[in-house]
Amino acid sequence: MGRPSLKDLLLNNVYFDTCVYHKPGIELLLKVIPADNVLYATEMFGAIKGVDPETGRPYDDTKPSLDALGLSAVDRQKIFCDNAYKVYPRLAARVKKR
Repeated sequence: MGRPSLKDLLLNNVYFDTCVYHKPGIELLLKVIPADNVLYATEMFGAIKGVDPETGRPYDDTKPSLDALGLSAVDRQKIFCDNAYKVYPRLAARVKKR
């Protein structure tokens, strides 16, 4: 139809975060959006009141859902660290100074 692909249209400068409160949502995010464009994000613990009855963890604890996906070491590194350095280039220098 002559439309540009998602990669050509958005993925050079758009990032998505993992602030999705259940594993199926995070799975869907990573099926649609490549790890190169996903940033780890979570709310401050306690921002979302309640515990997920299926997992027994607070809803705002998103890391275990990511851990359960079996991501490659490369994709984990991108999501948890490297992509933030791409989006916030001065961040790497500040973190390494500490």
